[in-house]
Amino acid sequence: MMTSLVNLLHKENYSCVIFGLNETRTFSRRGVMDLYDLLLNNRAFLKGALVADKVVGKAAASLMILGEVGELHADVISTPALSLLKDASVKVSFGCQVPYIKNRTQDGWCPLESACFETVSAISSFRIIQDFIQKRNAK
Repeated sequence: MMTSLVNLLHKENYSCVIFGLNETRTFSRRGVMDLYDLLLNNRAFLKGALVADKVVGKAAASLMILGEVGELHADVISTPALSLLKDASVKVSFGCQVPYIKNRTQDGWCPLESACFETVSAISSFRIIQDFIQKRNAK
């Protein structure tokens, strides 16, 4: 099943593909917005879900842990994200592990990766993510 999710991820150039509650959903927004919205509005869909994602940093990993996903394949995963997921006993496969996720212009850290870097739990990262999104939406 994971192989077909990864194939769909690449074939249609989605940012994330999730199989949960016996249905497959595709997502195209950048960053963590789709995972954040699912966690807040449809947590049951994430519980035990299989996730194929292009880029997973510590913020996305935190949202997946809080949503209790069952398995993840990431094309690119940061070392802090991988560590957090393994500590939460989430089954993970990946194409490439990197020290941190870069920002969109590739000239520095992703803002959420940087903001969540020192956190020790998914819930502490969630508070940072929530604050970041609320501030961004207020602009």
